Amino acid sequence: MNKILLFAGLQEKAGKAELQLEAVNKSIKEVKELLKDSYQLEEIDTSMAAVNEEYANGDFVVKEGDTIAFIPPVSGG
Repeated sequence: MNKILLFAGLQEKAGKAELQLEAVNKSIKEVKELLKDSYQLEEIDTSMAAVNEEYANGDFVVKEGDTIAFIPPVSGG
């Protein structure tokens, strides 16, 4: 099992900040697809991913116990 952390608009859309998901041996891209399908998080495509507090690209393969965070782009003025 893996802990998934959602921030900002993703958290609001999913209705929670933290999820548990079986993501072992899946790429970050595959995890994003699962979350899009399960929680209607279309915005996740533009989000940065971090695994265990290190940025990770879409090809990164998740291991047992990894914590994955999705951080959407932030705009300000």
